[in-house]
Amino acid sequence: MAKVFSENIVISIDIGTTKICVLVARKNNDGSIEILGVGKSPSYGLRKGIVIDINKTVESIKTAVKEAELVSGHTIESAIIGVSGNHIKSFNSYGAVPIKKREVQKSDIAHVLETAKALAIPEGQQILHALPQYFSIDGHDKILHPIGMAGIRLEAQVHIITGSIASVQNIISCCQMAGVKVSDIILEQLASAQAVLSHDERELGVGVLDIGGGTSDFAIYQNGSIRHTMVLPVAGNHFTNDLAIGLQTTLGEAERIKKEFGISKHNIDTTDEIITVKKIHGSETKLAQQAQLIHFLKPRAKELLLLVRDEIDRYQLQSLMTTGLVLTGGGSLLYGIALVAEDVFGMPIRIGIPKTGQMLPDSLDSPIYATGYGLLLHAFNEKNQPSFDLSKNSTVSRLMFRMKSWVSDFF
Repeated sequence: MAKVFSENIVISIDIGTTKICVLVARKNNDGSIEILGVGKSPSYGLRKGIVIDINKTVESIKTAVKEAELVSGHTIESAIIGVSGNHIKSFNSYGAVPIKKREVQKSDIAHVLETAKALAIPEGQQILHALPQYFSIDGHDKILHPIGMAGIRLEAQVHIITGSIASVQNIISCCQMAGVKVSDIILEQLASAQAVLSHDERELGVGVLDIGGGTSDFAIYQNGSIRHTMVLPVAGNHFTNDLAIGLQTTLGEAERIKKEFGISKHNIDTTDEIITVKKIHGSETKLAQQAQLIHFLKPRAKELLLLVRDEIDRYQLQSLMTTGLVLTGGGSLLYGIALVAEDVFGMPIRIGIPKTGQMLPDSLDSPIYATGYGLLLHAFNEKNQPSFDLSKNSTVSRLMFRMKSWVSDFF
């Protein structure tokens, strides 16, 4: 089995609450991305994006990694991973500095971003991303790329994303115990957005909601930059639990029924279709109408979507979402959820699948791979990253530094 030494080969690991997905990819000379191997495993040991059982998480990662190695023929030693969970918080910050040489240099950009990050962070949290929304010079109009422009005072509006150091360290530790070094980390909704949003959507304004198993990750883009982020504790597992309780069946059977039938894609209010359901206490079965599924699933779908709408209303964000909302992640495959979303938001809704335009196998052409593929895109697009001394800091500190330094990609 070959070891991965080529700069053209990248591995991503999407460590979710319900599944672990490993992608091994190569960037060809023509710019196309070729998937060399895929490994998947049920995820045991996480809840709402947080590690609650290290041993189970490590075994789940090992299983997915081993499958990806067998399929790709490459030994996986390092990977880029995503991070999510209730510990993720975000807010906007402002910074201002004098322009030293009367013309904006990269050093001025770095200085104003450091100023925007100079604020009180709760104990145990650390800045993961500092993403510029726009700049201005001498109080004039918003500017996206100020380098080289003349002026006296540089100002920046910056979106700050923080996360729990302990939670990130636990994810890193699980990967290391599974034999995989973490080379980089990215917030999962940023990865998903990179995979499923078009350039025009990012420029004109769009929201993206990645409905995973344990959390749902929301983000808004406009003018090519991030405007707002949020992590919600309501996601696919809640649909499954509601269904299992309502139908008095097992979680596994509820998951199967949810995926197979969900909310009717033809009529989300009434249907007479009959479904065979295994009883929770044994091998016996019973019959249920699909209308019962709607009774259990539709309220939970509306609850999730209303939480997002409340966030939009609270911060007056709807004017930023001129092209609508994109649903992605495994939860977006629930039949009829786009229709429910249209009713809740009153705006265009679409289901987002990875926008490759390249050599992605049909089997991966699904919203459930949005995060994993987005992680690959980030890795392949990354360039001019600042260097840092590997010997002086802990793994989590070094990776946090990289996450904070991603603002360089803005330029």
